[in-house]
Amino acid sequence: MSLRTEQTHQRTCCKKHATVETLIRLYKHTLHEQEKASPITQEDFVEPTQKTIQTKKEASATLRIVNSLSVLPSFSELYAKFRDTLLRSLKKISKTSKKKPKKTKEVGTKIKKKPTLPKPLRWFTKTVVYDYFVSFFILGRSFPIQAVTGLLIAGILFTSINYLYTDIFQDLPDPKDLVEQPLPVSSKILDRNGNILYRMYEDENRTIVPLEEIPITLIQATIAIEDQDFYNHYGFSIRGIIRAFVSNQQSKSVQGGSTLTQQLVKNRLLSPERTFQRKIKELILAVLVENTYSKNEILEMYLNQAPYGGSTYGVEEAAQTFFGKKAKFLTLSESALLAGLPASPTVYSPYGSHPELAKARQVEVLRRMAEEGFITWDQAELASAEEIVLTPRGIEIEAPHFVMYIRSLLADRYGEELVNNGGLIVTTTLDLPTQKTAQDIVTTEVDSIRRLRVSNGAALVTNPQTGEILAMVGSTNYFDFEHDGQVNVTVRPRQPGSSIKPLTYALALEKGNTPSTYIDDAPITYTAAGSPPYSPKNYDGKYHGKVTLREALASSYNIPAVKLLAEVGVATLLERAPEFGITTWDDPSRFGLSLTLGGGEVLLTEMAELYGTLSNQGKHTSLNPIIEVKTYDGTILYENLCIKNGTCQSQQVISPAIAYQITDILKDNQARTPAFGPQSTLTIPNQEVAVKTGTTNNLRDNWTIGYTTNRLVAVWVGNNDNTSMSYVASGITGASPIWNKIIRTQLSDENPHTFTVPESIMFAEVCTRTSIGARRYREAFIVGTPVTPKCQENGQLIPAVNGTTVPNLIFSTQQEGTTIEKSRGARLPTQSTQLLRE
Repeated sequence: MSLRTEQTHQRTCCKKHATVETLIRLYKHTLHEQEKASPITQEDFVEPTQKTIQTKKEASATLRIVNSLSVLPSFSELYAKFRDTLLRSLKKISKTSKKKPKKTKEVGTKIKKKPTLPKPLRWFTKTVVYDYFVSFFILGRSFPIQAVTGLLIAGILFTSINYLYTDIFQDLPDPKDLVEQPLPVSSKILDRNGNILYRMYEDENRTIVPLEEIPITLIQATIAIEDQDFYNHYGFSIRGIIRAFVSNQQSKSVQGGSTLTQQLVKNRLLSPERTFQRKIKELILAVLVENTYSKNEILEMYLNQAPYGGSTYGVEEAAQTFFGKKAKFLTLSESALLAGLPASPTVYSPYGSHPELAKARQVEVLRRMAEEGFITWDQAELASAEEIVLTPRGIEIEAPHFVMYIRSLLADRYGEELVNNGGLIVTTTLDLPTQKTAQDIVTTEVDSIRRLRVSNGAALVTNPQTGEILAMVGSTNYFDFEHDGQVNVTVRPRQPGSSIKPLTYALALEKGNTPSTYIDDAPITYTAAGSPPYSPKNYDGKYHGKVTLREALASSYNIPAVKLLAEVGVATLLERAPEFGITTWDDPSRFGLSLTLGGGEVLLTEMAELYGTLSNQGKHTSLNPIIEVKTYDGTILYENLCIKNGTCQSQQVISPAIAYQITDILKDNQARTPAFGPQSTLTIPNQEVAVKTGTTNNLRDNWTIGYTTNRLVAVWVGNNDNTSMSYVASGITGASPIWNKIIRTQLSDENPHTFTVPESIMFAEVCTRTSIGARRYREAFIVGTPVTPKCQENGQLIPAVNGTTVPNLIFSTQQEGTTIEKSRGARLPTQSTQLLRE
């Protein structure tokens, strides 16, 4: 060993000199090898050092060796003096050394520089690799067992620390994430009365409730079966682990050793993988969570996130799913059943293939509650004997077409993420009883006319004043996927037929026409450059001569409607249509005069806005099916002020007088008698209801739309695949019977409905000719409009049928141009209307 040491020091110091020999002797002396080397004193190395060290390199090398041997206790006393001597020698050498002159660079030559290591790498080589490695090598030669043991211990410590950091602590979640990172919470769509229509979620159906709204029986049952030491441990329970192990070995029941805190950490902060690393993280986080939150806070978080089967998470949704009630109303037996589910929701589910396991689990929970003293044994027996009524399983959705319509609106406004996981509570305008009634009527009536090759129907019930949607029936059966039942026809473009005519007539009245103005229902042909001649035909194939606008609209004659549109202008109709809610006519080049006969496709919702404008005295109010949107913590995102306080964003698009004139025509049963007869399904006895039908020439679409002041019902029947029906007769079959039955549910026999007459409307008796004879009736005129044709016999006003005259009206004696000069709002009773046959 002495020889190798000498050779090593000779290589290190570059030269063999007296200092190296002295250091070797010193090293032997410190290792108690006095028999091999004589004692060394200060003079043994100080004087040779001063004599033999001639260069800075020799002094630096010697100094590094001395530093490496300074760890030896026996050398510590001489170390300081020896080091001082070396430093003085080094200083002296530095002063006396002469700098070498720099080489001058000759023209055309290149001077090669010696490669040098970067300064940090040089320091590392000298300080770590050289000095400390040499020292460790010297010690290892003398103490091999101790060196190997120390190396192993150091390696184990280094590996353990590195493992704990990289695999455990480096990506360990923060316990504060339990609060700062929100849980995915289901969004709910409610009807106007708070009934849940649908829950929207991505993966987890959850509703957050505070601990105060969770029954004590459910809390106690959960603690009894999952974590009896919950209020005593600090995150994990050794006793619980041992108890679970023993119980599982004895096969009494399947129990887990994890505390509620550990389960919370595992479900919220960690992945579900079963590895040793995750278990270590779970234990560490459980302790941290216990030091961050109170027991009640941990319990509340656990009960709101625990899985109860499928997509059901949290006690509130579990109570709704299994029992159809809020969690705070759960009984003891129901609480025990729910408390047993999180351990294995699939196995213990009462909806599973082995419901008896759910009952056995419930009994086990009750037994544990009694053992823990939460309840008495008598209470446990009574609860176990109680019959539990479960909510029937099924697709949990009401008014599916409406729900999907609302969901689309919410996604456009707030985004999919917030809709699915943001816990939105959306209160809509839908009235669930009205919805169910309308759905039943549509389904039943369409089934009754399937012989006419009618396979589908749709209906809409709204409030024209506020734009509320009270019912939306998109098809006869949403779940008839074979026949595209999920298609919502209320928002699908369909041709409206004659039901679009009131828009043309309203614009014609704006141009100065009156309901009693005559128009010639006679053949006509329109020609335009680049288009074939167009000759409109009436649906009955007849011509009715000169008829009033009242009869023409009420009886839905086609030729007068086309003539009026030619007078108004197609461009004007297209320009004004969006004001009434029609937005689908976005390509004017596609349309001509047939537009007033239903040649342009529209939505049922748009038609509801058009007729709603007429009902609302010329004010257009867009449909708005949402009352309020708020988050589960009460933050309000949207409020419908039109419904809450009457502040509606309505636009006056036509005068109240003209809107009323159209309404007065559409509610006039005698005016539509020539086409529909006196006893059609468009008539509601003792009620003022305005209504219009529409049927396309190819029998693909059949419509009926009618309204009162605050209710509007729009109905469509046809086929989703756009095939023609074999036969429908408006006013007898098709949409009108459905409309009749739905609108009756919105009317009251005790308080018959009447329309409010605007102050700008006055009534005058007129006598007109109809297609089936003469008629004398009261007509609605705008104040200042000439009354024509008037009723006059020998210059006197002809009395009404019931012996009364029109009071407070002053007529001129002229045959033409009679005007209303004065009025105090008088109006004739409905009974004064009479049909006079020739």
